[in-house]
Amino acid sequence: MTRARLSDVYRDYIACLNRQDWAMLGWFVRDDIRYNGETIGLPGYRAMLERDFRAIPDLQFAITLLVCDPPRIASRLHFHCTPVGLLFGLAVNGRTVTFSENVFYEFRDERIVEVWSVIDQAAIRAQI
Repeated sequence: MTRARLSDVYRDYIACLNRQDWAMLGWFVRDDIRYNGETIGLPGYRAMLERDFRAIPDLQFAITLLVCDPPRIASRLHFHCTPVGLLFGLAVNGRTVTFSENVFYEFRDERIVEVWSVIDQAAIRAQI
């Protein structure tokens, strides 16, 4: 897969998340997806994302940095949102917070097979 194609697939994946188009998630994520070293499968990945959107109804993924080196992507995602209760164990309770996630993806057959994610929880703590 070329860098341009990988970038396009990733941007389409982020758009799918922002639409909460769960029926299309399998177009971007393999059935055997691993998240932070654990095989959770497509159903587990979808359930995790659905929980995120329930906890953060106004959640939107904004790409601020994207580096493509097929078959991998490194991305910095920006969030400005209002979680309704706990977020990563922190009592945000309706306050608006801004934070970032550094995430790495590995693709196979144009679908995500591995995700490594680090969320800046310190930034959230500092705001609440």
